[in-house]
Amino acid sequence: MYGTQSKRDLALEFQSQIPILRPSIHSRRANLTVKFQDLYGFTVEGNVDDVNILNEVREKVREQGRVWWALEASKGANWYLQPEVSNGIVLKSSLKISALANAITLKKLIRKGIPPVLRPKVWFSLSGAAKKKSTVPESYYNDLSKAVEGKVTPATRQIDHDLPRTFPGHSWLDTPEGHAALRRVLVGYSFRDSDVGYCQGLNYVAALLLLVMKTEEDAFWMLAVLLENVLVNDCYTTNLSGCHVEQRVFQDLLTKKCPRQLSECGIFFSMRGLRFYFT
Repeated sequence: MYGTQSKRDLALEFQSQIPILRPSIHSRRANLTVKFQDLYGFTVEGNVDDVNILNEVREKVREQGRVWWALEASKGANWYLQPEVSNGIVLKSSLKISALANAITLKKLIRKGIPPVLRPKVWFSLSGAAKKKSTVPESYYNDLSKAVEGKVTPATRQIDHDLPRTFPGHSWLDTPEGHAALRRVLVGYSFRDSDVGYCQGLNYVAALLLLVMKTEEDAFWMLAVLLENVLVNDCYTTNLSGCHVEQRVFQDLLTKKCPRQLSECGIFFSMRGLRFYFT
Protein backbone atom coordinates (compact mmCIF):
# COMPACT_ATOMS: atom_id res chain seq x y z
CA MET A 1 0.00 0.00 0.00
CA TYR A 2 2.59 2.48 1.07
CA GLY A 3 4.93 1.48 -1.73
CA THR A 4 2.57 2.73 -4.41
CA GLN A 5 1.93 6.15 -2.79
CA SER A 6 4.14 9.19 -3.02
CA LYS A 7 5.33 10.98 0.10
CA ARG A 8 2.95 13.84 -0.69
CA ASP A 9 -0.04 11.50 -0.85
CA LEU A 10 0.98 9.87 2.43
CA ALA A 11 1.27 13.27 4.08
CA LEU A 12 -2.16 14.31 2.84
CA GLU A 13 -3.71 11.05 4.02
CA PHE A 14 -2.08 11.38 7.43
CA GLN A 15 -3.27 15.00 7.83
CA SER A 16 -6.80 14.01 6.87
CA GLN A 17 -6.91 11.67 9.86
CA ILE A 18 -6.00 14.44 12.32
CA PRO A 19 -8.98 16.46 13.62
CA ILE A 20 -8.76 20.07 12.55
CA LEU A 21 -8.95 22.34 15.60
CA ARG A 22 -10.56 25.67 14.78
CA PRO A 23 -11.70 28.29 17.24
CA SER A 24 -15.40 27.98 17.96
CA ILE A 25 -17.76 30.73 16.87
CA HIS A 26 -18.23 31.67 20.53
CA SER A 27 -14.48 32.05 21.15
CA ARG A 28 -14.03 34.14 18.01
CA ARG A 29 -16.90 36.38 19.09
CA ALA A 30 -15.43 36.64 22.59
CA ASN A 31 -12.16 37.91 21.14
CA LEU A 32 -13.85 40.49 18.90
CA THR A 33 -13.73 43.81 20.74
CA VAL A 34 -16.21 46.54 19.89
CA LYS A 35 -16.94 50.00 21.24
CA PHE A 36 -20.45 51.30 21.78
CA GLN A 37 -22.32 53.90 23.81
CA ASP A 38 -24.64 53.13 26.70
CA LEU A 39 -27.92 54.88 27.49
CA TYR A 40 -26.17 57.94 28.91
CA GLY A 41 -23.51 58.46 26.27
CA PHE A 42 -20.59 56.72 27.96
CA THR A 43 -18.31 54.76 25.64
CA VAL A 44 -18.14 51.10 26.65
CA GLU A 45 -15.67 48.56 25.30
CA GLY A 46 -16.57 44.89 25.19
CA ASN A 47 -17.13 41.87 22.99
CA VAL A 48 -20.17 40.89 20.96
CA ASP A 49 -21.66 39.02 23.90
CA ASP A 50 -21.48 42.21 25.98
CA VAL A 51 -23.41 44.02 23.26
CA ASN A 52 -26.05 41.30 23.32
CA ILE A 53 -26.34 41.59 27.10
CA LEU A 54 -26.74 45.36 26.79
CA ASN A 55 -29.48 44.83 24.21
CA GLU A 56 -31.24 42.45 26.61
CA VAL A 57 -31.04 45.09 29.34
CA ARG A 58 -32.45 47.69 26.97
CA GLU A 59 -35.35 45.38 26.14
CA LYS A 60 -36.09 44.92 29.84
CA VAL A 61 -35.98 48.71 30.25
CA ARG A 62 -38.47 49.05 27.41
CA GLU A 63 -40.74 46.44 29.03
CA GLN A 64 -40.57 48.30 32.34
CA GLY A 65 -41.34 51.51 30.49
CA ARG A 66 -44.51 49.98 29.05
CA VAL A 67 -45.64 49.13 32.59
CA TRP A 68 -45.09 52.73 33.73
CA TRP A 69 -46.85 54.19 30.71
CA ALA A 70 -49.81 51.86 31.23
CA LEU A 71 -50.10 53.09 34.83
CA GLU A 72 -49.87 56.70 33.70
CA ALA A 73 -52.67 56.06 31.22
CA SER A 74 -54.93 54.36 33.77
CA LYS A 75 -54.14 56.30 36.97
CA GLY A 76 -53.05 59.69 35.63
CA ALA A 77 -49.72 61.35 34.91
CA ASN A 78 -48.79 61.96 38.56
CA TRP A 79 -50.37 58.91 40.17
CA TYR A 80 -47.31 58.32 42.38
CA LEU A 81 -47.56 61.74 44.07
CA GLN A 82 -49.58 60.54 47.04
CA PRO A 83 -49.45 61.31 50.79
CA GLU A 84 -46.36 59.80 52.36
CA VAL A 85 -46.34 56.19 53.56
CA SER A 86 -43.48 54.66 55.55
CA ASN A 87 -43.11 50.97 56.54
CA GLY A 88 -46.77 50.34 55.98
CA ILE A 89 -47.80 52.99 58.53
CA VAL A 90 -50.24 55.61 57.34
CA LEU A 91 -48.84 59.03 58.20
CA LYS A 92 -51.98 60.98 57.28
CA SER A 93 -55.41 59.98 58.50
CA SER A 94 -56.99 61.03 55.22
CA LEU A 95 -54.91 58.60 53.19
CA LYS A 96 -57.21 56.33 51.16
CA ILE A 97 -56.75 52.65 50.36
CA SER A 98 -56.09 53.55 46.73
CA ALA A 99 -53.20 55.81 47.78
CA LEU A 100 -51.72 53.00 49.88
CA ALA A 101 -52.00 50.65 46.90
CA ASN A 102 -50.25 53.24 44.75
CA ALA A 103 -47.43 53.51 47.29
CA ILE A 104 -46.95 49.72 47.33
CA THR A 105 -47.02 49.60 43.52
CA LEU A 106 -44.52 52.44 43.32
CA LYS A 107 -42.13 50.71 45.71
CA LYS A 108 -42.17 47.54 43.60
CA LEU A 109 -41.67 49.47 40.38
CA ILE A 110 -38.75 51.48 41.73
CA ARG A 111 -37.00 48.28 42.82
CA LYS A 112 -37.25 47.03 39.24
CA GLY A 113 -35.96 50.33 37.89
CA ILE A 114 -37.45 53.57 36.67
CA PRO A 115 -37.31 53.85 32.85
CA PRO A 116 -34.69 56.45 31.82
CA VAL A 117 -37.23 58.58 29.98
CA LEU A 118 -39.30 58.93 33.17
CA ARG A 119 -36.44 59.35 35.63
CA PRO A 120 -36.21 63.16 35.38
CA LYS A 121 -39.86 63.60 36.35
CA VAL A 122 -40.06 60.81 38.93
CA TRP A 123 -36.75 61.67 40.62
CA PHE A 124 -37.57 65.37 40.71
CA SER A 125 -40.97 64.74 42.28
CA LEU A 126 -40.21 61.97 44.76
CA SER A 127 -36.84 63.30 45.97
CA GLY A 128 -38.34 66.53 47.25
CA ALA A 129 -36.50 68.66 44.69
CA ALA A 130 -39.76 69.96 43.22
CA LYS A 131 -40.98 70.97 46.68
CA LYS A 132 -37.67 72.68 47.51
CA LYS A 133 -37.74 74.60 44.23
CA SER A 134 -41.30 75.77 44.91
CA THR A 135 -40.18 77.61 48.07
CA VAL A 136 -38.16 80.19 46.12
CA PRO A 137 -38.94 82.56 43.23
CA GLU A 138 -39.18 80.97 39.78
CA SER A 139 -36.10 82.85 38.60
CA TYR A 140 -33.92 81.74 41.55
CA TYR A 141 -31.45 79.62 39.59
CA ASN A 142 -31.04 82.08 36.71
CA ASP A 143 -30.63 84.99 39.12
CA LEU A 144 -28.05 83.02 41.13
CA SER A 145 -26.08 82.07 38.00
CA LYS A 146 -25.95 85.70 36.86
CA ALA A 147 -25.03 86.98 40.32
CA VAL A 148 -21.99 84.70 40.69
CA GLU A 149 -20.77 84.95 37.09
CA GLY A 150 -17.15 86.05 36.97
CA LYS A 151 -16.56 85.72 40.70
CA VAL A 152 -13.42 83.87 41.75
CA THR A 153 -13.13 81.88 44.97
CA PRO A 154 -11.10 78.87 46.10
CA ALA A 155 -14.17 76.78 45.21
CA THR A 156 -14.43 78.12 41.66
CA ARG A 157 -10.70 77.58 41.08
CA GLN A 158 -11.01 73.95 42.20
CA ILE A 159 -14.10 73.47 40.04
CA ASP A 160 -12.25 74.79 36.99
CA HIS A 161 -9.42 72.39 37.76
CA ASP A 162 -11.78 69.40 38.00
CA LEU A 163 -13.98 70.04 34.96
CA PRO A 164 -11.64 68.40 32.38
CA ARG A 165 -11.20 65.41 34.71
CA THR A 166 -14.92 64.73 35.00
CA PHE A 167 -15.74 61.77 32.76
CA PRO A 168 -13.18 62.62 30.06
CA GLY A 169 -14.19 61.39 26.64
CA HIS A 170 -17.92 61.61 27.27
CA SER A 171 -19.78 62.70 24.15
CA TRP A 172 -21.40 65.72 25.85
CA LEU A 173 -19.85 66.28 29.26
CA ASP A 174 -16.35 66.52 27.81
CA THR A 175 -17.25 69.44 25.52
CA PRO A 176 -17.21 73.21 26.08
CA GLU A 177 -21.00 73.16 26.38
CA GLY A 178 -20.94 70.31 28.90
CA HIS A 179 -18.17 71.92 30.95
CA ALA A 180 -20.06 75.23 31.02
CA ALA A 181 -23.31 73.60 32.22
CA LEU A 182 -21.55 71.57 34.92
CA ARG A 183 -19.60 74.64 36.05
CA ARG A 184 -22.77 76.73 36.46
CA VAL A 185 -24.40 74.03 38.59
CA LEU A 186 -21.36 73.55 40.82
CA VAL A 187 -20.48 77.23 41.17
CA GLY A 188 -24.11 78.12 41.84
CA TYR A 189 -24.35 75.60 44.64
CA SER A 190 -21.01 76.63 46.12
CA PHE A 191 -22.49 80.09 46.68
CA ARG A 192 -25.85 78.74 47.87
CA ASP A 193 -24.24 76.73 50.68
CA SER A 194 -20.97 78.26 51.86
CA ASP A 195 -20.49 75.49 54.45
CA VAL A 196 -20.19 72.94 51.68
CA GLY A 197 -18.86 75.24 48.97
CA TYR A 198 -17.25 72.70 46.67
CA CYS A 199 -15.76 69.35 47.54
CA GLN A 200 -14.04 67.04 45.09
CA GLY A 201 -16.47 64.28 44.22
CA LEU A 202 -19.42 66.63 43.80
CA ASN A 203 -18.39 67.09 40.17
CA TYR A 204 -19.21 63.44 39.42
CA VAL A 205 -22.52 63.60 41.29
CA ALA A 206 -23.59 66.79 39.52
CA ALA A 207 -22.45 65.47 36.13
CA LEU A 208 -24.58 62.34 36.45
CA LEU A 209 -27.53 64.43 37.57
CA LEU A 210 -27.11 66.59 34.47
CA LEU A 211 -27.20 63.50 32.25
CA VAL A 212 -30.35 62.18 33.91
CA MET A 213 -32.29 65.38 34.55
CA LYS A 214 -31.48 66.94 31.15
CA THR A 215 -31.67 70.56 32.39
CA GLU A 216 -29.22 72.54 34.50
CA GLU A 217 -31.88 73.89 36.82
CA ASP A 218 -33.36 70.49 37.63
CA ALA A 219 -29.86 69.08 38.18
CA PHE A 220 -29.11 71.99 40.54
CA TRP A 221 -32.21 71.33 42.66
CA MET A 222 -31.54 67.60 42.72
CA LEU A 223 -28.03 68.33 43.99
CA ALA A 224 -29.50 70.68 46.60
CA VAL A 225 -32.02 68.17 47.91
CA LEU A 226 -29.38 65.42 48.02
CA LEU A 227 -26.96 67.49 50.09
CA GLU A 228 -29.52 69.25 52.26
CA ASN A 229 -32.19 66.60 52.85
CA VAL A 230 -31.21 63.11 51.70
CA LEU A 231 -27.60 62.60 52.77
CA VAL A 232 -26.28 62.74 56.31
CA ASN A 233 -25.24 66.28 57.29
CA ASP A 234 -21.63 67.27 56.60
CA CYS A 235 -20.92 64.60 53.99
CA TYR A 236 -19.22 67.19 51.80
CA THR A 237 -18.09 69.78 54.33
CA THR A 238 -14.44 70.36 55.25
CA ASN A 239 -14.21 67.71 57.98
CA LEU A 240 -16.25 65.09 56.03
CA SER A 241 -17.84 63.97 59.31
CA GLY A 242 -20.98 62.80 57.52
CA CYS A 243 -18.96 60.45 55.32
CA HIS A 244 -17.16 59.04 58.36
CA VAL A 245 -20.50 58.39 60.06
CA GLU A 246 -21.84 56.62 56.96
CA GLN A 247 -18.69 54.51 56.70
CA ARG A 248 -18.79 53.52 60.36
CA VAL A 249 -22.43 52.45 60.11
CA PHE A 250 -21.67 50.41 57.00
CA GLN A 251 -18.60 48.84 58.57
CA ASP A 252 -20.61 47.87 61.65
CA LEU A 253 -23.24 46.34 59.37
CA LEU A 254 -20.58 44.34 57.51
CA THR A 255 -19.09 43.21 60.82
CA LYS A 256 -22.49 41.95 61.89
CA LYS A 257 -23.63 40.40 58.61
CA CYS A 258 -20.37 39.37 56.90
CA PRO A 259 -17.67 39.01 59.61
CA ARG A 260 -15.70 36.32 57.80
CA GLN A 261 -15.51 38.21 54.49
CA LEU A 262 -14.51 41.41 56.28
CA SER A 263 -11.73 39.71 58.24
CA GLU A 264 -10.40 38.06 55.08
CA CYS A 265 -9.95 41.49 53.48
CA GLY A 266 -7.55 42.43 56.27
CA ILE A 267 -8.18 46.16 55.86
CA PHE A 268 -10.29 48.82 57.45
CA PHE A 269 -13.30 49.70 55.32
CA SER A 270 -12.54 53.42 55.72
CA MET A 271 -9.35 52.95 53.69
CA ARG A 272 -11.36 51.92 50.63
CA GLY A 273 -14.85 53.30 51.21
CA LEU A 274 -14.34 57.06 51.16
CA ARG A 275 -14.29 57.31 47.36
CA PHE A 276 -17.49 55.27 47.23
CA TYR A 277 -19.33 57.75 49.46
CA PHE A 278 -17.95 60.74 47.57
CA THR A 279 -19.17 59.66 44.16
